[in-house]
Amino acid sequence: MTRLEQDILDALNELDVAVKAMPTASPKPDLLLIFQRLDEFALNLPREASPDLRHYLQRKSYEKARLWLLGRGAENPRGSCGH
Repeated sequence: MTRLEQDILDALNELDVAVKAMPTASPKPDLLLIFQRLDEFALNLPREASPDLRHYLQRKSYEKARLWLLGRGAENPRGSCGH
C-alpha cells in the first residue's frame, strides 16, 4: 500500500467512525472536512493508481473504496455502473 493509499484509508476509517457516532455526538463531527480531504487525495492519485480505487473515490463510494483498500474488494456489491 502506498503512503497516499494509507492516507485515504485513514480518512475513510475516520469518516466511518464519525458517521457511526453521529446519533449521539455533541457537537456533531464536521464531515465536510473529511470529504474535502478525500477529494484532495483523489485528485492526487497517480496515473498508475488502481482504476477501481479511482472510480470509487470519484463516485463517492467511500465504503467500497475502504473495503478495496482493506483487500476485501470481493465483498463490494455491484453498483448500477457495473462496479
